[in-house]
Amino acid sequence: MGFFDSFLGIIGFGIGIPIGCFLGFFIFIYFEPRDVKEPEIKSLNEFDSSSLIDLVPRLPLWVMSPDYDRVNWLNKFITDMWPYFDKAACGIIKSSAEPIFAEYSGSYRINSITFDRLTLGTLPPTIHGLKAQDSNENQLVLDLALRWAGNPDIVLAIKFLSSQLSVQLVDLQISAATRIILRPFVPTFPCFASIAVTLMEKPQIDFGLKVVGGDIMAIPGLYQCVQEIVSRQVAKLYLWPQTYEIDILDCSIADKKPVGILHVKIVRAHKLLNMDFLSTSDPYVKLSLTGERLPAKKTSVKMNNLNPQWNEDFKLIVKDPVSQVLQLQLFDWEKVGAHDYLGMQVVPLDQLIPYEKKHFTLNLLNSMDPDDPHNMKPRGQLTLETTFVPFFEDSKKFSGPLDYEGNGGSHSRHENTSLCGSGLLLVNVMSADDVEGKHQTNPYVRILFRGEQRKTKSIKKTRHPHWNEEFQFVLEEAPIKERIHIEVMSKRRRIGIMMKESLGHVDINLADVVYNGHISEKYNLINSRDGIIHLDMRWKVI
Repeated sequence: MGFFDSFLGIIGFGIGIPIGCFLGFFIFIYFEPRDVKEPEIKSLNEFDSSSLIDLVPRLPLWVMSPDYDRVNWLNKFITDMWPYFDKAACGIIKSSAEPIFAEYSGSYRINSITFDRLTLGTLPPTIHGLKAQDSNENQLVLDLALRWAGNPDIVLAIKFLSSQLSVQLVDLQISAATRIILRPFVPTFPCFASIAVTLMEKPQIDFGLKVVGGDIMAIPGLYQCVQEIVSRQVAKLYLWPQTYEIDILDCSIADKKPVGILHVKIVRAHKLLNMDFLSTSDPYVKLSLTGERLPAKKTSVKMNNLNPQWNEDFKLIVKDPVSQVLQLQLFDWEKVGAHDYLGMQVVPLDQLIPYEKKHFTLNLLNSMDPDDPHNMKPRGQLTLETTFVPFFEDSKKFSGPLDYEGNGGSHSRHENTSLCGSGLLLVNVMSADDVEGKHQTNPYVRILFRGEQRKTKSIKKTRHPHWNEEFQFVLEEAPIKERIHIEVMSKRRRIGIMMKESLGHVDINLADVVYNGHISEKYNLINSRDGIIHLDMRWKVI
């Protein structure tokens, strides 16, 4: 009987499966269901006001604002990189929170506050729209709409006298209009030195707090109060123009801006080496600052003189008075061949006090290596005077011997300080757009000012060149009645002959730069159809 039942079961299973698949195909797949309705699509203007109130906040910003871009690629990148962002962000949170926790330790009978657990969870934030702002500054400005419904696991352990209280943050939701600024641009990867983050409006923050396992936000009236306090405090710290700066590159790596002028007077030398056989040396001095790419300055040559007197003045632009060093090298001039080396010395700028003239009489050495045996040979002495004069806006930035505090004395400044005295004119040629030559466009920029000519590098075959080259002019007085001529040129070589062509020019009144201190503008080029040049100019007073 059992064998007969098993045999019939096998036959029924073998026949029933094919019949069931055949009937299922026609009933559920082949025949289309008739009770399914087409989705109703409406435009936004067909919704009533109450429905729009619930719908609009859920829409991505790129839907409501056409100038915002849809950035699915960026959200995919954030999703893939989120585990690493999580660790990096938690490290920043810990380092920022520890000094705050330390202030409360010992107060209110609190022994310590530490993170028991700290992770931002597995759900990354989403960017619902991004817009790049036009900026004349040396920076990139990005506006983005950020929304985050995360699952962070953040637990604070607060130790009282002999007990511990755990506070857990749960159900965190953030909606914020954020601005990210990458600045300044530098020629070192990743090509910007820092990231500045700011909020363009008060953020919406929603979260829960659990204490000893219970949600205290369920207490009537406490939820709205806490949410408003937290939102206001965050806005107070980071609402524009307040920013949170994240350094990407060390200041020593990024390009530094000039902070002052070093005045050097080469007075005399005494008992120099005689490098010539039939006559005496013809000495001259080369002087430069470390870290500078500019060519070294030179004194005149004193013929047949081992005790020369120069009394010649030089001005060097200082960018970092703490680390820079004044290098002095003496050579014996030769009419034919290489000039003979006489000796050298250095003066660290951190030994100087602003506005104070300092005299030096230095024993010349072969090198700064203390183990160099050639340093035992007497090479004579060099006498010089130095004065470091910081720019007015930088005069209070230095520490140690270089710390200068204006006390109303002979160096106190008034509001019109930019209109008198000497200073430094900085001209940074950023870029140009829509420059075009008749034959070939290999643009470079030529600057003419007070008889001096400076040039940028030439960029081949482009109508949108980027130079980002800075030129410096040390002036004895503010150029309030002068103009600077800036011209975009193109050059090409044809049959061995260099041919040049003007692509447009602009003449700028420097009074605007002096009065404002800093101007970053785009100028329409004269004698150019659509050409535009972007210049960043500064006037620094000493």
